Amino acid sequence: MTKHKSDLLNIFTQRGFIHQCSDIEHLDKEAAAHKLVAYVGYDCTAPSLHVGHLLSIMMLHWLQATQSGRPITLMGGGTTRVGDPSGKDETRQLRSIEEIEANKQALKGVFARLLTFGDGARDAIMLDNADWLAPLNYIEFLRDVGRHFSVNRMLTMDSAKLRLDREQELSFIEFNYMLLQAYDYVELARRYGCNLQMGGSDQWGNIVTGIDLGRRMGIKHHLFALTCPLLTTSSGAKMGKTASGAVWLNEAQLSPYDYWQYWRNTEDADVERFLKLFTLLPMDEIERLSALHGSEINEAKKILATEATALIHGREKAETAAATAKTTFEQGQLSAGLPTVEVSRADLDKGLGVLAAFVKAGLVASNSEARRQVQGGAVKINDRPVVDDKAVLTSSDADSGVIKLSLGKKRHVLLKPV
Repeated sequence: MTKHKSDLLNIFTQRGFIHQCSDIEHLDKEAAAHKLVAYVGYDCTAPSLHVGHLLSIMMLHWLQATQSGRPITLMGGGTTRVGDPSGKDETRQLRSIEEIEANKQALKGVFARLLTFGDGARDAIMLDNADWLAPLNYIEFLRDVGRHFSVNRMLTMDSAKLRLDREQELSFIEFNYMLLQAYDYVELARRYGCNLQMGGSDQWGNIVTGIDLGRRMGIKHHLFALTCPLLTTSSGAKMGKTASGAVWLNEAQLSPYDYWQYWRNTEDADVERFLKLFTLLPMDEIERLSALHGSEINEAKKILATEATALIHGREKAETAAATAKTTFEQGQLSAGLPTVEVSRADLDKGLGVLAAFVKAGLVASNSEARRQVQGGAVKINDRPVVDDKAVLTSSDADSGVIKLSLGKKRHVLLKPV
């Protein structure tokens, strides 16, 4: 693994944050000299950010923790009025200014969990691009900024190209989003000496367009682009999406317990990667946890869940969520409130089909009914949705001595290996 001069890029490399970088050697020198001013933009489309945003917030955290420079969280009070077409097949719903402002206020709290804001040289600052976008004169903007953009090149960017390739409509207002994001970079470079924009890999085209615009509009200092990977789980599912919707970061949208459960239900193959990206645990501890196999991997998942939850909701609520989960799955406690069906440990060791398990538990009358329930999204094992009707249960699923079977939201049975 390449050894960088800066602590920041060493951490980014070790933990898997880097997808693309415009000039990594030069960026490394600036980070080592503590000269970075880096921003990530967050549009105000909802009253909470979700797990998909967490990767870039962690990047800002490490920027500040390594004293490599100053983080900027840029709230999209202006760009949200237009709508980012990146990764979308349909035009985003236009929101009122009042709704955008309410969402912006609701988003602020999560950043304070991971960043220190203030007036110091490396303290984070929160800005709103409406401050410079809202007063723009359209004709002047077209003359000063729009003339630097080639429509031919814009159509090759993923944000436009993918929509057109799928023969989905791309509105003119969305087509302008690229100009506004590029102009944000220029304004931040002028006002705050910003020299690095970070974001997900789907933002690469927009970010490098901002670098090019900065050069054309007279920005003298070097501008950098750095993107992180857009994460999917090992099974191919989009990171931060569940059967019930997005995994929100605000408690008003998702309880700390449900947030904890999301991380607890991480697939085995993703544990090491998520420990690196979404916790502050040292690398030697992550390596120790990642070496666990079989039923022991469940302990690593619990630590992942607690550490990830502590970052967003605080240590106390994370520990409470972990304790609640332990109580819920504790054999004695559960047996008092939920029906328990014994199952042969030998059958589990051989692999018990999930359809047969639900029949044995009395939750369904037949395998075919169980299959229909799986297809309808009503079946869960240990609070994790089952999507494959050929899935099997093994002894490793018997966390804390039992396996919790759920049909819908109200019917639960415990399988107890004997």
